[in-house]
Amino acid sequence: MALLETWRKLAYETEMNQRQAAAFWDNYFAQEKGIYEQILQTPDQPVTGTVQELADKFHVELLMMTGFLDGINDSLKEPNPIETMTEDTTVSLDYDKEKLYYNMVAAKADWLYGLPQWDALLDEETRKQLYKKQKMSGTIIKGKKIGRNDPCPCGSGKKYKQCCGKNA
Repeated sequence: MALLETWRKLAYETEMNQRQAAAFWDNYFAQEKGIYEQILQTPDQPVTGTVQELADKFHVELLMMTGFLDGINDSLKEPNPIETMTEDTTVSLDYDKEKLYYNMVAAKADWLYGLPQWDALLDEETRKQLYKKQKMSGTIIKGKKIGRNDPCPCGSGKKYKQCCGKNA
């Protein structure tokens, strides 16, 4: 069984009560935060190694590292083969700063996009723009409502109520 499949079974399919699930995710998020604190400090030196080497380097269990790799994969410049990776698969954590920040906002991971390491990576204005862009991506903006007495948008020159709005 591939590592990713094992991780997903553990994280999402294992029967846990609310307390166990909260403890599991609190532990995972604390470890995830620790890894991000380290990799964001040296953005010009992408971390590479086998999955097991990275787990050892960051002092986390192999499956926790697998979960981390699953989470960061969409933010990497070159995605890792997470579906088929084993503990001996060489992976890279060469991330795109803006994409990573944007994805952290999308995941509502304020404990990650609020890390002080971001101050040295992206200026405050860029972070605000990325935050706003992500929040607006889920917002539906309706067009201006056509009034009954407005000109019909079909271009006929008639009022909307006497043209396309007649049967509306």
